[in-house]
Amino acid sequence: MGDAVGVRRETVALPMPSLLVVAGFAAAVVAQGGYYLPGRVMSGLLVGVALVLARPKPNLLAALGGSLALWAVVRGLLEGDVLSSLPTVAAAGVFVGAVLVAAQADLAQRELLATVVTGVGALVAFTGWVAVVFRIPAWTTVAEGLLRAASTLTYPNAAAAVMAAAAVLSLVLKPSQVTSMTGFLLCTGIGTTMSRAGVIALAAGLMVLCVFGGFKKTIVTATPVLLGAVVAVGALLPSMRVADEPRPLLAVAGLIAGALVALGLRRLGRFAVPVAVLLAAGGAATAFAFSDRLATRVSFSSPDRGGATEAALELVSRSPLLGTGPGNGSFFFDAGNQGTRVMRYVHNEYLQVLVELGAVGLLAALGVVAAVVVAMWRGRGTSLWPGAMAAVVVVLVHSGFDFLWHLPVVLVVAGLCAGLGFPSTEDGMAEGTRA
Repeated sequence: MGDAVGVRRETVALPMPSLLVVAGFAAAVVAQGGYYLPGRVMSGLLVGVALVLARPKPNLLAALGGSLALWAVVRGLLEGDVLSSLPTVAAAGVFVGAVLVAAQADLAQRELLATVVTGVGALVAFTGWVAVVFRIPAWTTVAEGLLRAASTLTYPNAAAAVMAAAAVLSLVLKPSQVTSMTGFLLCTGIGTTMSRAGVIALAAGLMVLCVFGGFKKTIVTATPVLLGAVVAVGALLPSMRVADEPRPLLAVAGLIAGALVALGLRRLGRFAVPVAVLLAAGGAATAFAFSDRLATRVSFSSPDRGGATEAALELVSRSPLLGTGPGNGSFFFDAGNQGTRVMRYVHNEYLQVLVELGAVGLLAALGVVAAVVVAMWRGRGTSLWPGAMAAVVVVLVHSGFDFLWHLPVVLVVAGLCAGLGFPSTEDGMAEGTRA
């Protein structure tokens, strides 16, 4: 019997803490983003157990996250309702926990973890597309006469935030047909949500990629998936207005055509640029043709949010240092012919924290952000780093337009992406646990 020479393929497996955080992410995805108590408890418990198993070293990020949670508890006690502080405590916990667990992964495990995050995001995107095409009420939201994809998160803007963060992360993964398809589905999903903030946040993330990942490389990688998404969303536009009959065959054909663009554009060689220009022009023409139906989504005007912002600033002026207390940020404003309106959220998380927890709480929250950014800056140099930083910027930008920190799904995604950009040695243990 002759000697057999075999090549051993090394396999990569996620450690148990990372698997638990991924499970927390998945639980939040299927439980309406984790907004309601059952989903919040499940995702929080999974991330909490992961953090206990990971046993990270004491660090600045954990201290700042704990300070934010402690301040929320103190304000709750001062208002006589300590339970009102629990959402803030849970938010700080799942974000910091996801960061510290992801930071312990080694380089190969981080690649796998990034692939899982983008894959789950693509599934969210696809279910949102299906919901609009086949008009599934539970996974869509009707706003200003338009059917907007919400997927299982049931909130279009939160779905857009998750997809935009995953989209920029997907652009730094090793090039393959799978990653191209993933990026295409994510960008298509953002379009189906009709989220203006989602598009703005995605653009901010792409700018970060251009700066830190290389302008030419980013353009070459992003253009096919973006143009493919333009084709798919363009074919979906005739079905998005509730008053119109759905056009499922056109939408399916557009999705297939968009996928072919995303997978095949770069293979056209010297014909790629003129084809890209034609596709972009066609997308612009389609958007113009449907501009009357999409007028509310291409305008920056939002009277309700403007009224809520004015009401929030009035509350800040009354208690700028300590805030009104957690959960006490309800905003009343005059909506003209509609009378007095009330909104629970001001659709700006920085202002929301300032209202409820005052300048003390906002400084603590910004301290957490600063600690993450500083630690990520020390971790630059890996292939994943530009995408991880871009994903964090996506969430930070989008948080200025929507109430994202109230949904664990967004915080877990942001935490995982941040952890992927933390410093790491080959085994992921020596530097990855220090912030």
